[in-house]
Amino acid sequence: MSGSSSRPGGSARARWPETGDDDQPPGVAGFVFSPFAPVVVAVAERCLRRRYPTAEVPVGVRTGIVLVSASGDRVSAEHVRATVEAGARVGPLFFFQSVPNSVAGHVAARWGLRGPVVCLSPTGDPYADGVAEANLLRDDGDADEVLLILIEQAPDGPTEAVAVLLGGEGRQ
Repeated sequence: MSGSSSRPGGSARARWPETGDDDQPPGVAGFVFSPFAPVVVAVAERCLRRRYPTAEVPVGVRTGIVLVSASGDRVSAEHVRATVEAGARVGPLFFFQSVPNSVAGHVAARWGLRGPVVCLSPTGDPYADGVAEANLLRDDGDADEVLLILIEQAPDGPTEAVAVLLGGEGRQ
């Protein structure tokens, strides 16, 4: 994640964690057990607020979301695997949150974003793959700007994320 955080571009950027952040971001209703969704929401809202301090994206702006993660919600996946292996019942919220589109859609609904939501598992450089997808959405006319979110859950460390708002003044 550290390599992607130093990349140029974007009308706004944010990271999780940043100086002063607690170990865990605030919880998100409907998402349990894992920091994946709370980190996505925290970094997305931080980035969007830096571009739109009033917490409102102008009505005529179509903002898409591209969420990029090679591993997805690793913590939830490991919990489900262990629960099934133990012969226990998996809670219904895990089916909902196991798809990264659910948290990206949550961000879109909360902010009233009117662009497409795309989730990618990168095959190469995560930032380059995400920017390429964002450029396709913008070139096809589906979005004026794209909130690119890169997130990974390390098996032995904290969840890290970077968000960049691409679009507006020029091509990034």
